[in-house]
Amino acid sequence: MAKRPGVTNGADTPDRSKGQALADGGDSEAVRDERRRLDTLREYHILDSGPDPAFDRVTKLVADLFDAPIALVSLLDDRRQWFKSAHGLDLAEIPSDIGFCRHVVADQQALIVPDAALDPRFRDDPLVTGEPGIRFYAGVPLLAHNGVALGTLCIIDRKSRPALDARLLGRLRDFAAIIMAEAELRRTAAERDAARRMLERALDFSCIATWQLDPRTDQLRWRGATAELWGADFQTALSTGEGFFARVHPDDRAAARRVLDESIDTGDPYATEYRICHPERGVRWIAARGDWDVRADDAMLTGISVDITEQKSRQENANLLMRELHHRMRNLFATVGAIISLTRQSARDVDDYVDRISSRLDALNRAQNVLLGANFMTGSMHALLREVEASFPRIRWSGPDLLLPENALVAMALLFNELATNAAKHGALSAEKGRVDIEWTQDDEDADPRLLRLTWTESGGLRAVAPPERTSFGTLLMERSVRNNLGGTIERRWEPGGLICEITLPARWREA
Repeated sequence: MAKRPGVTNGADTPDRSKGQALADGGDSEAVRDERRRLDTLREYHILDSGPDPAFDRVTKLVADLFDAPIALVSLLDDRRQWFKSAHGLDLAEIPSDIGFCRHVVADQQALIVPDAALDPRFRDDPLVTGEPGIRFYAGVPLLAHNGVALGTLCIIDRKSRPALDARLLGRLRDFAAIIMAEAELRRTAAERDAARRMLERALDFSCIATWQLDPRTDQLRWRGATAELWGADFQTALSTGEGFFARVHPDDRAAARRVLDESIDTGDPYATEYRICHPERGVRWIAARGDWDVRADDAMLTGISVDITEQKSRQENANLLMRELHHRMRNLFATVGAIISLTRQSARDVDDYVDRISSRLDALNRAQNVLLGANFMTGSMHALLREVEASFPRIRWSGPDLLLPENALVAMALLFNELATNAAKHGALSAEKGRVDIEWTQDDEDADPRLLRLTWTESGGLRAVAPPERTSFGTLLMERSVRNNLGGTIERRWEPGGLICEITLPARWREA
């Protein structure tokens, strides 16, 4: 009998060796092909699944149509041949190294064996010599979406039969295609379900809730992190639009309703932000975005809700910081303006004017550096003295670290700068071995009045110091800084060893 291409028929056809070559180690291409086949088989999630009427109906119909006692849907993994549906055979699986179906899978083409007892490939097979005593076999491959063979649809008889003609073989292939179409539907459904679960998990982790509103019925459906955003009772409390508005903060409810009504009336996308009264977490900010999903005769508003409470809090903090910076800049510019104006009146010439302005701006810069390194509102006394020491290395200091507000820190910076500048020009720091010691102490909390006492002591100068002949702007600046800005007193004594400056302030600053 003539044979169609793609059909193995009879005992004289040489044995294909793909499966055996792979079992023996095979070449790398065969190994890759088999790995690809097994990976594809796993995609269908069908191995070891329970009985399925859809597959059982096909095998029964095939057995009736071909008048065969046995019809099988078999799948081959790396160690066995497993029967998804077995009509007329009481077996769940057999080893992969016996039987007929492994040849169909290896060759990816139909196999017809009219009499297995006469076929040298199968006459010693346990399924031929023992139960179920196979004589006739006809099988076609079950081809996956990527063309690989996962198993077979086959018919078996215990007596020899003529080979199937082209028409009957075509019918068997059609039934195999029906089986794979059913398997493909289930694979696609499994992938869809897995993708949906992954999306829902991602929404949970991202704190995003998805929703869909039917404006005709006011029904509202939710998915994602709804419980976290809206409360554990969302399924009952937020099943309608009215339930949703009941949870919106009363001060935002009218605006939120107006935005939704406008979107329903115009068909434009929906976007708004509002506060809600969360039953477990208190007042929260929500941002919502949605658009219309138009179907045959209805339209659904589908969108997402995101908790933006933290963003709102950061925005409010940023606005507060900007207002504080604006206030500080105004104060700073006012201070700089006053320094420029008053320094001009006391300067001897342009060079002296530039020198004095530069020195006082350096003092302001030290204060700003300290504030910048903290929280912009308070600064450390120790940090300020480190800045002063960096510009005037022979200054030594000791005392408790205090947190000074901005105005006090700027006043202290200007005070230390004037004292250090005068010491560098006329006092101890003008000598190579001269030095300055700054010490301060603070009374106990129960003292009344509780005072902070700071002493500036110069020593090691080259010559005796004396009070200045006239009151300079620097002196006025120091006195203004201490008396007006810090609410204290300043006393200066010109001792033989150098200047001693004693400052007394209210102890109103807490220790760092």
